[in-house]
Amino acid sequence: MKKTKFIIMMIVILITASCEKLIEVDIPDNQIDREAVFKDVQTANSALAALYADVMKNSPIAGANLETNLSAYTDELDNYTTAASDTRDIFLNQQIDTNSIVYSLWANSYKHIYTANSILEGIEGSTAITASDKKYLRGEALLTRTIMLFYLNQLYGDIPYPETTNYNINNTINKTASTEVLSKMESDLLEVSLLLQNDYRNAERIYPNRMVARLLLAKVYMAKQEWDKAESALKEITQSPLYQMTNDINKVFQKTEKHILWQLKPHNNQSLPQASIYYFVNAAPSTYALAATLINSFSVGDLRKQHWIAAVNFNGNTYYRAEKYKNRDFNNTMEYSIIFRLEEAYLLLAETLVQQNKFTEALPYLNTTRQRAQIPILAMPISKDLLMDEILLENKREFFTEMGHRFLDLKRTGKLNTLPNTKPSWKDYHKLWPIPQKEILLNANLKPQNTGY
Repeated sequence: MKKTKFIIMMIVILITASCEKLIEVDIPDNQIDREAVFKDVQTANSALAALYADVMKNSPIAGANLETNLSAYTDELDNYTTAASDTRDIFLNQQIDTNSIVYSLWANSYKHIYTANSILEGIEGSTAITASDKKYLRGEALLTRTIMLFYLNQLYGDIPYPETTNYNINNTINKTASTEVLSKMESDLLEVSLLLQNDYRNAERIYPNRMVARLLLAKVYMAKQEWDKAESALKEITQSPLYQMTNDINKVFQKTEKHILWQLKPHNNQSLPQASIYYFVNAAPSTYALAATLINSFSVGDLRKQHWIAAVNFNGNTYYRAEKYKNRDFNNTMEYSIIFRLEEAYLLLAETLVQQNKFTEALPYLNTTRQRAQIPILAMPISKDLLMDEILLENKREFFTEMGHRFLDLKRTGKLNTLPNTKPSWKDYHKLWPIPQKEILLNANLKPQNTGY
Protein backbone atom coordinates (compact mmCIF):
# COMPACT_ATOMS: atom_id res chain seq x y z
CA MET A 1 0.00 0.00 0.00
CA LYS A 2 2.85 2.40 0.83
CA LYS A 3 4.46 1.64 -2.52
CA THR A 4 1.22 2.28 -4.41
CA LYS A 5 0.67 5.58 -2.59
CA PHE A 6 4.21 6.64 -3.47
CA ILE A 7 3.72 5.80 -7.14
CA ILE A 8 0.42 7.68 -7.32
CA MET A 9 2.10 10.66 -5.68
CA MET A 10 4.84 10.56 -8.32
CA ILE A 11 2.25 10.57 -11.10
CA VAL A 12 0.36 13.44 -9.51
CA ILE A 13 3.60 15.43 -9.29
CA LEU A 14 4.14 14.91 -13.00
CA ILE A 15 0.57 15.80 -13.92
CA THR A 16 0.34 18.89 -11.74
CA ALA A 17 3.86 20.16 -12.41
CA SER A 18 4.11 23.52 -14.14
CA CYS A 19 3.29 23.13 -17.84
CA GLU A 20 3.87 26.72 -18.90
CA LYS A 21 5.98 25.51 -21.82
CA LEU A 22 3.67 22.61 -22.64
CA ILE A 23 4.99 20.97 -25.78
CA GLU A 24 8.21 22.92 -25.16
CA VAL A 25 8.57 20.97 -21.92
CA ASP A 26 11.79 21.35 -19.96
CA ILE A 27 13.24 18.23 -18.43
CA PRO A 28 11.11 18.06 -15.27
CA ASP A 29 12.80 18.00 -11.88
CA ASN A 30 10.11 15.54 -10.77
CA GLN A 31 9.97 13.17 -13.73
CA ILE A 32 8.38 9.81 -13.16
CA ASP A 33 10.88 7.34 -11.77
CA ARG A 34 10.09 4.86 -14.54
CA GLU A 35 12.02 2.05 -12.91
CA ALA A 36 9.78 2.37 -9.87
CA VAL A 37 6.49 3.17 -11.58
CA PHE A 38 6.71 0.40 -14.15
CA LYS A 39 8.24 -2.31 -12.01
CA ASP A 40 4.93 -4.21 -11.97
CA VAL A 41 1.46 -4.03 -13.48
CA GLN A 42 -0.11 -2.65 -10.29
CA THR A 43 2.01 0.49 -10.31
CA ALA A 44 1.61 0.87 -14.08
CA ASN A 45 -2.15 0.72 -13.60
CA SER A 46 -1.82 3.45 -10.97
CA ALA A 47 -0.08 5.64 -13.52
CA LEU A 48 -2.85 5.06 -16.04
CA ALA A 49 -5.55 5.66 -13.41
CA ALA A 50 -3.91 8.97 -12.47
CA LEU A 51 -4.00 10.00 -16.12
CA TYR A 52 -7.73 9.22 -16.32
CA ALA A 53 -8.37 11.13 -13.10
CA ASP A 54 -6.69 14.21 -14.50
CA VAL A 55 -8.49 13.83 -17.82
CA MET A 56 -11.75 13.79 -15.87
CA LYS A 57 -10.69 16.85 -13.87
CA ASN A 58 -9.59 19.12 -16.70
CA SER A 59 -9.42 18.17 -20.36
CA PRO A 60 -11.36 18.67 -23.61
CA ILE A 61 -13.48 15.63 -22.78
CA ALA A 62 -14.10 16.58 -19.16
CA GLY A 63 -17.66 17.48 -18.30
CA ALA A 64 -18.80 21.04 -19.08
CA ASN A 65 -15.40 22.05 -20.46
CA LEU A 66 -15.16 21.84 -24.23
CA GLU A 67 -18.86 21.11 -24.55
CA THR A 68 -19.98 24.30 -22.80
CA ASN A 69 -17.71 26.55 -24.82
CA LEU A 70 -18.39 24.92 -28.17
CA SER A 71 -22.13 24.85 -27.53
CA ALA A 72 -21.95 28.61 -26.96
CA TYR A 73 -19.54 29.04 -29.87
CA THR A 74 -22.10 27.50 -32.23
CA ASP A 75 -25.86 27.77 -31.80
CA GLU A 76 -26.88 25.64 -28.82
CA LEU A 77 -26.32 27.98 -25.87
CA ASP A 78 -26.89 31.68 -25.30
CA ASN A 79 -24.57 33.44 -22.89
CA TYR A 80 -26.28 35.84 -20.47
CA THR A 81 -23.24 37.31 -18.76
CA THR A 82 -22.97 41.06 -19.21
CA ALA A 83 -19.39 41.79 -18.23
CA ALA A 84 -16.61 41.40 -20.77
CA SER A 85 -14.91 38.02 -20.37
CA ASP A 86 -13.10 35.35 -22.34
CA THR A 87 -16.18 33.15 -22.02
CA ARG A 88 -18.39 35.81 -23.55
CA ASP A 89 -15.86 36.37 -26.35
CA ILE A 90 -16.18 32.70 -27.26
CA PHE A 91 -19.96 33.08 -27.42
CA LEU A 92 -19.63 36.19 -29.59
CA ASN A 93 -17.06 34.49 -31.87
CA GLN A 94 -14.58 37.19 -30.94
CA GLN A 95 -11.84 35.05 -29.41
CA ILE A 96 -8.22 36.15 -29.88
CA ASP A 97 -4.92 34.39 -29.31
CA THR A 98 -4.66 35.62 -25.70
CA ASN A 99 -8.07 34.20 -24.72
CA SER A 100 -7.66 32.03 -21.60
CA ILE A 101 -10.10 29.38 -22.87
CA VAL A 102 -8.23 29.09 -26.17
CA TYR A 103 -5.04 28.65 -24.16
CA SER A 104 -6.33 26.26 -21.51
CA LEU A 105 -7.79 23.80 -24.02
CA TRP A 106 -4.46 23.70 -25.82
CA ALA A 107 -2.43 23.58 -22.59
CA ASN A 108 -4.40 20.86 -20.83
CA SER A 109 -4.53 18.68 -23.93
CA TYR A 110 -0.77 18.75 -24.37
CA LYS A 111 -0.27 18.10 -20.68
CA HIS A 112 -2.25 14.87 -21.05
CA ILE A 113 -0.37 14.01 -24.25
CA TYR A 114 2.92 14.44 -22.40
CA THR A 115 1.74 12.20 -19.57
CA ALA A 116 0.48 9.56 -22.03
CA ASN A 117 3.85 9.62 -23.81
CA SER A 118 5.64 9.18 -20.50
CA ILE A 119 3.48 6.13 -19.75
CA LEU A 120 4.11 4.73 -23.23
CA GLU A 121 7.87 5.09 -22.77
CA GLY A 122 7.73 3.56 -19.31
CA ILE A 123 5.78 0.55 -20.55
CA GLU A 124 8.17 0.01 -23.43
CA GLY A 125 11.20 0.13 -21.15
CA SER A 126 9.79 -2.18 -18.47
CA THR A 127 11.15 -5.71 -18.20
CA ALA A 128 8.81 -6.67 -15.35
CA ILE A 129 5.42 -6.19 -17.00
CA THR A 130 4.15 -9.11 -19.06
CA ALA A 131 3.57 -8.80 -22.80
CA SER A 132 -0.15 -9.34 -22.25
CA ASP A 133 -0.43 -6.50 -19.74
CA LYS A 134 1.71 -4.24 -21.90
CA LYS A 135 -0.85 -4.54 -24.68
CA TYR A 136 -3.76 -2.96 -22.83
CA LEU A 137 -1.55 -0.46 -21.01
CA ARG A 138 -0.05 0.74 -24.27
CA GLY A 139 -3.42 0.62 -26.02
CA GLU A 140 -5.19 2.80 -23.46
CA ALA A 141 -2.37 5.33 -23.17
CA LEU A 142 -2.07 5.60 -26.96
CA LEU A 143 -5.85 5.96 -27.30
CA THR A 144 -5.94 8.73 -24.70
CA ARG A 145 -3.18 10.58 -26.53
CA THR A 146 -5.03 10.25 -29.82
CA ILE A 147 -8.31 11.55 -28.39
CA MET A 148 -6.53 14.70 -27.21
CA LEU A 149 -4.88 15.14 -30.60
CA PHE A 150 -8.20 14.66 -32.38
CA TYR A 151 -9.86 17.56 -30.57
CA LEU A 152 -6.76 19.73 -30.95
CA ASN A 153 -6.78 19.07 -34.69
CA GLN A 154 -10.47 19.86 -35.02
CA LEU A 155 -10.06 23.15 -33.14
CA TYR A 156 -6.65 24.38 -34.23
CA GLY A 157 -5.96 22.62 -37.56
CA ASP A 158 -2.22 22.09 -38.10
CA ILE A 159 -0.78 21.12 -34.72
CA PRO A 160 2.37 19.61 -33.19
CA TYR A 161 2.20 15.82 -32.90
CA PRO A 162 4.60 14.94 -30.06
CA GLU A 163 5.35 11.24 -29.75
CA THR A 164 8.05 11.45 -27.09
CA THR A 165 8.93 13.21 -23.84
CA ASN A 166 12.38 14.06 -25.17
CA TYR A 167 13.05 17.71 -24.38
CA ASN A 168 15.44 18.22 -27.28
CA ILE A 169 12.76 17.13 -29.74
CA ASN A 170 9.74 18.83 -28.14
CA ASN A 171 11.58 22.09 -27.53
CA THR A 172 11.49 23.03 -31.23
CA ILE A 173 8.74 20.80 -32.58
CA ASN A 174 7.01 22.00 -35.74
CA LYS A 175 3.34 21.91 -36.62
CA THR A 176 2.14 18.88 -38.54
CA ALA A 177 -0.21 19.50 -41.46
CA SER A 178 -3.82 18.61 -40.69
CA THR A 179 -3.95 15.94 -43.41
CA GLU A 180 -0.87 14.27 -41.94
CA VAL A 181 -2.31 14.54 -38.42
CA LEU A 182 -5.35 12.57 -39.60
CA SER A 183 -3.13 9.93 -41.19
CA LYS A 184 -0.99 9.59 -38.06
CA MET A 185 -4.10 9.27 -35.90
CA GLU A 186 -5.40 6.59 -38.26
CA SER A 187 -2.17 4.64 -37.88
CA ASP A 188 -2.22 4.97 -34.08
CA LEU A 189 -5.86 3.91 -33.84
CA LEU A 190 -5.29 0.89 -36.05
CA GLU A 191 -2.55 -0.13 -33.61
CA VAL A 192 -4.87 0.45 -30.65
CA SER A 193 -7.47 -1.73 -32.36
CA LEU A 194 -4.96 -4.58 -32.26
CA LEU A 195 -3.87 -3.93 -28.68
CA LEU A 196 -7.24 -3.62 -26.91
CA GLN A 197 -9.92 -6.25 -26.43
CA ASN A 198 -13.65 -5.81 -26.99
CA ASP A 199 -14.35 -6.83 -23.39
CA TYR A 200 -14.11 -4.10 -20.77
CA ARG A 201 -11.55 -4.15 -17.96
CA ASN A 202 -14.24 -2.83 -15.63
CA ALA A 203 -17.97 -3.53 -15.66
CA GLU A 204 -18.72 0.19 -15.29
CA ARG A 205 -16.96 0.89 -18.60
CA ILE A 206 -14.70 3.51 -17.06
CA TYR A 207 -11.74 2.25 -19.11
CA PRO A 208 -11.92 2.38 -22.92
CA ASN A 209 -12.07 -0.82 -24.95
CA ARG A 210 -11.39 -1.61 -28.60
CA MET A 211 -14.78 -0.27 -29.69
CA VAL A 212 -13.91 3.19 -28.39
CA ALA A 213 -10.90 3.13 -30.69
CA ARG A 214 -13.10 2.01 -33.59
CA LEU A 215 -15.51 4.91 -33.01
CA LEU A 216 -12.71 7.46 -32.96
CA LEU A 217 -11.18 5.80 -36.03
CA ALA A 218 -14.51 6.17 -37.83
CA LYS A 219 -14.48 9.90 -37.04
CA VAL A 220 -10.99 10.16 -38.51
CA TYR A 221 -12.10 8.31 -41.63
CA MET A 222 -15.09 10.61 -41.97
CA ALA A 223 -12.85 13.67 -41.68
CA LYS A 224 -10.89 12.15 -44.58
CA GLN A 225 -14.17 11.37 -46.42
CA GLU A 226 -13.29 7.67 -46.53
CA TRP A 227 -16.90 6.61 -46.09
CA ASP A 228 -16.52 2.89 -46.72
CA LYS A 229 -13.82 2.53 -44.07
CA ALA A 230 -15.92 4.51 -41.60
CA GLU A 231 -18.90 2.28 -42.35
CA SER A 232 -16.90 -0.85 -41.59
CA ALA A 233 -15.63 0.49 -38.25
CA LEU A 234 -19.06 1.71 -37.18
CA LYS A 235 -20.80 -1.55 -38.04
CA GLU A 236 -18.46 -3.37 -35.67
CA ILE A 237 -19.95 -1.23 -32.91
CA THR A 238 -23.61 -1.30 -33.94
CA GLN A 239 -23.52 -5.07 -34.44
CA SER A 240 -21.66 -5.82 -31.21
CA PRO A 241 -23.56 -7.76 -28.51
CA LEU A 242 -21.87 -5.51 -25.93
CA TYR A 243 -24.25 -2.67 -26.71
CA GLN A 244 -27.97 -2.21 -26.54
CA MET A 245 -30.03 0.91 -27.12
CA THR A 246 -31.70 2.25 -23.99
CA ASN A 247 -35.42 2.65 -24.69
CA ASP A 248 -36.25 4.64 -21.55
CA ILE A 249 -35.41 8.28 -22.26
CA ASN A 250 -34.88 8.87 -18.52
CA LYS A 251 -32.08 6.29 -18.32
CA VAL A 252 -29.88 7.52 -21.16
CA PHE A 253 -27.52 9.34 -18.77
CA GLN A 254 -27.42 6.71 -16.05
CA LYS A 255 -24.10 4.93 -15.66
CA THR A 256 -25.47 1.37 -15.79
CA GLU A 257 -26.95 1.40 -19.29
CA LYS A 258 -25.62 -0.79 -22.11
CA HIS A 259 -25.54 1.91 -24.78
CA ILE A 260 -22.48 3.49 -23.14
CA LEU A 261 -19.14 2.91 -24.86
CA TRP A 262 -17.01 4.86 -22.39
CA GLN A 263 -17.59 7.08 -19.38
CA LEU A 264 -15.40 8.83 -16.83
CA LYS A 265 -15.98 8.32 -13.12
CA PRO A 266 -16.07 11.44 -10.92
CA HIS A 267 -13.82 11.55 -7.86
CA ASN A 268 -15.58 10.37 -4.69
CA ASN A 269 -18.92 10.16 -6.52
CA GLN A 270 -19.15 13.92 -6.79
CA SER A 271 -21.91 15.43 -8.89
CA LEU A 272 -20.97 16.25 -12.46
CA PRO A 273 -20.35 19.81 -13.67
CA GLN A 274 -22.92 19.16 -16.42
CA ALA A 275 -25.60 18.85 -13.73
CA SER A 276 -24.96 22.27 -12.23
CA ILE A 277 -23.40 24.59 -14.81
CA TYR A 278 -26.64 24.87 -16.80
CA TYR A 279 -28.89 24.97 -13.75
CA PHE A 280 -30.99 27.99 -12.82
CA VAL A 281 -34.47 28.22 -11.33
CA ASN A 282 -36.97 30.98 -10.39
CA ALA A 283 -34.79 33.57 -12.10
CA ALA A 284 -33.44 34.66 -15.43
CA PRO A 285 -30.24 32.83 -16.43
CA SER A 286 -27.01 34.44 -15.27
CA THR A 287 -24.68 32.39 -17.45
CA TYR A 288 -26.18 29.97 -19.99
CA ALA A 289 -29.58 29.01 -21.34
CA LEU A 290 -30.49 26.93 -24.36
CA ALA A 291 -30.81 28.92 -27.58
CA ALA A 292 -34.22 29.47 -29.15
CA THR A 293 -33.10 27.85 -32.41
CA LEU A 294 -32.31 24.66 -30.53
CA ILE A 295 -35.62 24.69 -28.65
CA ASN A 296 -37.52 25.30 -31.88
CA SER A 297 -35.88 22.29 -33.52
CA PHE A 298 -37.93 19.96 -31.29
CA SER A 299 -41.51 19.02 -32.01
CA VAL A 300 -43.97 19.30 -29.13
CA GLY A 301 -44.13 15.55 -28.55
CA ASP A 302 -40.38 14.91 -28.61
CA LEU A 303 -39.55 13.13 -25.35
CA ARG A 304 -36.10 14.69 -25.31
CA LYS A 305 -37.66 18.13 -25.01
CA GLN A 306 -39.86 16.88 -22.19
CA HIS A 307 -37.14 15.08 -20.20
CA TRP A 308 -33.76 16.61 -21.16
CA ILE A 309 -34.87 20.24 -21.10
CA ALA A 310 -36.50 22.23 -18.31
CA ALA A 311 -38.49 25.44 -18.81
CA VAL A 312 -37.98 28.28 -16.34
CA ASN A 313 -40.62 31.03 -16.25
CA PHE A 314 -39.60 34.39 -14.82
CA ASN A 315 -41.11 37.89 -15.22
CA GLY A 316 -43.24 36.80 -18.14
CA ASN A 317 -40.34 35.22 -20.04
CA THR A 318 -39.58 31.54 -20.58
CA TYR A 319 -36.01 30.31 -20.58
CA TYR A 320 -34.76 26.76 -21.02
CA ARG A 321 -31.95 24.89 -19.32
CA ALA A 322 -30.21 21.64 -20.26
CA GLU A 323 -31.31 18.88 -17.89
CA LYS A 324 -29.58 15.74 -19.18
CA TYR A 325 -27.60 15.12 -16.00
CA LYS A 326 -29.84 15.65 -12.99
CA ASN A 327 -27.96 14.67 -9.82
CA ARG A 328 -26.68 17.81 -8.15
CA ASP A 329 -26.08 16.17 -4.78
CA PHE A 330 -22.59 15.42 -3.50
CA ASN A 331 -23.36 11.70 -3.27
CA ASN A 332 -23.78 10.92 -6.97
CA THR A 333 -24.27 7.18 -7.40
CA MET A 334 -26.05 7.03 -10.77
CA GLU A 335 -24.31 9.40 -13.23
CA TYR A 336 -20.84 9.26 -14.73
CA SER A 337 -19.62 11.57 -17.48
CA ILE A 338 -20.44 9.81 -20.76
CA ILE A 339 -17.81 10.29 -23.45
CA PHE A 340 -19.15 8.05 -26.22
CA ARG A 341 -22.50 6.29 -26.57
CA LEU A 342 -24.13 3.98 -29.10
CA GLU A 343 -26.45 6.66 -30.50
CA GLU A 344 -23.44 8.45 -31.96
CA ALA A 345 -22.36 5.33 -33.83
CA TYR A 346 -25.89 4.97 -35.23
CA LEU A 347 -26.07 8.53 -36.55
CA LEU A 348 -22.52 8.51 -37.89
CA LEU A 349 -23.28 5.24 -39.66
CA ALA A 350 -26.42 6.74 -41.19
CA GLU A 351 -24.30 9.62 -42.47
CA THR A 352 -21.62 7.38 -44.00
CA LEU A 353 -24.29 5.29 -45.73
CA VAL A 354 -26.03 8.35 -47.17
CA GLN A 355 -22.69 9.62 -48.45
CA GLN A 356 -22.47 6.33 -50.38
CA ASN A 357 -26.07 6.71 -51.65
CA LYS A 358 -27.28 3.79 -49.50
CA PHE A 359 -30.43 5.60 -48.42
CA THR A 360 -32.61 2.61 -47.58
CA GLU A 361 -29.89 1.08 -45.40
CA ALA A 362 -29.28 4.41 -43.64
CA LEU A 363 -32.86 5.09 -42.58
CA PRO A 364 -33.12 2.53 -39.72
CA TYR A 365 -30.02 4.00 -38.04
CA LEU A 366 -31.45 7.51 -38.28
CA ASN A 367 -34.89 6.39 -37.14
CA THR A 368 -33.69 4.60 -33.99
CA THR A 369 -33.30 7.76 -31.91
CA ARG A 370 -36.42 9.27 -33.46
CA GLN A 371 -38.46 6.22 -32.38
CA ARG A 372 -37.18 6.46 -28.82
CA ALA A 373 -38.07 10.16 -28.80
CA GLN A 374 -41.51 9.23 -30.15
CA ILE A 375 -41.36 11.46 -33.21
CA PRO A 376 -42.35 10.25 -36.71
CA ILE A 377 -39.82 8.12 -38.53
CA LEU A 378 -38.60 8.94 -42.03
CA ALA A 379 -39.25 6.74 -45.04
CA MET A 380 -38.35 6.45 -48.70
CA PRO A 381 -38.46 8.13 -51.12
CA ILE A 382 -36.21 10.88 -49.81
CA SER A 383 -33.41 12.90 -51.39
CA LYS A 384 -29.78 12.82 -50.34
CA ASP A 385 -29.76 16.49 -49.36
CA LEU A 386 -32.86 16.11 -47.21
CA LEU A 387 -31.46 13.00 -45.53
CA MET A 388 -28.20 14.76 -44.72
CA ASP A 389 -30.13 17.70 -43.29
CA GLU A 390 -32.26 15.36 -41.17
CA ILE A 391 -29.19 13.55 -39.83
CA LEU A 392 -27.60 16.87 -38.86
CA LEU A 393 -30.83 17.97 -37.20
CA GLU A 394 -31.18 14.68 -35.33
CA ASN A 395 -27.61 15.01 -34.07
CA LYS A 396 -28.50 18.49 -32.82
CA ARG A 397 -31.53 17.24 -30.88
CA GLU A 398 -29.80 14.13 -29.54
CA PHE A 399 -26.39 15.52 -28.55
CA PHE A 400 -26.94 19.15 -27.56
CA THR A 401 -24.40 20.29 -24.94
CA GLU A 402 -22.43 17.06 -25.27
CA MET A 403 -18.74 16.82 -26.21
CA GLY A 404 -18.76 19.66 -28.74
CA HIS A 405 -20.88 17.54 -31.07
CA ARG A 406 -22.57 20.43 -32.82
CA PHE A 407 -19.28 22.09 -33.81
CA LEU A 408 -17.80 18.79 -35.01
CA ASP A 409 -20.93 17.85 -36.96
CA LEU A 410 -21.16 21.22 -38.69
CA LYS A 411 -17.47 21.16 -39.48
CA ARG A 412 -17.49 17.61 -40.87
CA THR A 413 -20.49 18.32 -43.08
CA GLY A 414 -19.19 21.67 -44.32
CA LYS A 415 -22.04 23.58 -42.66
CA LEU A 416 -20.20 25.85 -40.22
CA ASN A 417 -20.81 28.82 -42.48
CA THR A 418 -24.55 28.47 -41.90
CA LEU A 419 -23.98 29.90 -38.41
CA PRO A 420 -24.21 33.58 -39.51
CA ASN A 421 -27.98 33.03 -39.57
CA THR A 422 -27.88 33.13 -35.76
CA LYS A 423 -24.28 34.26 -35.04
CA PRO A 424 -23.77 37.66 -36.68
CA SER A 425 -20.07 37.84 -35.82
CA TRP A 426 -19.24 34.51 -37.45
CA LYS A 427 -16.52 34.58 -40.11
CA ASP A 428 -15.17 31.80 -42.30
CA TYR A 429 -11.84 31.72 -40.43
CA HIS A 430 -13.67 30.90 -37.19
CA LYS A 431 -13.61 27.28 -38.33
CA LEU A 432 -10.31 27.22 -36.46
CA TRP A 433 -9.25 28.80 -33.19
CA PRO A 434 -6.02 30.80 -32.93
CA ILE A 435 -2.86 29.13 -31.68
CA PRO A 436 -2.30 30.60 -28.20
CA GLN A 437 0.07 33.55 -28.23
CA LYS A 438 1.99 32.15 -25.24
CA GLU A 439 2.91 29.08 -27.26
CA ILE A 440 4.08 31.00 -30.32
CA LEU A 441 6.28 33.20 -28.10
CA LEU A 442 7.88 30.07 -26.65
CA ASN A 443 8.27 28.21 -29.94
CA ALA A 444 8.56 30.20 -33.16
CA ASN A 445 8.07 26.98 -35.13
CA LEU A 446 4.37 27.21 -34.32
CA LYS A 447 4.10 30.08 -36.78
CA PRO A 448 2.33 31.07 -38.92
CA GLN A 449 -0.71 31.92 -36.83
CA ASN A 450 -4.03 30.60 -38.13
CA THR A 451 -5.61 32.87 -40.73
CA GLY A 452 -7.67 35.77 -39.40
CA TYR A 453 -6.01 36.12 -35.99
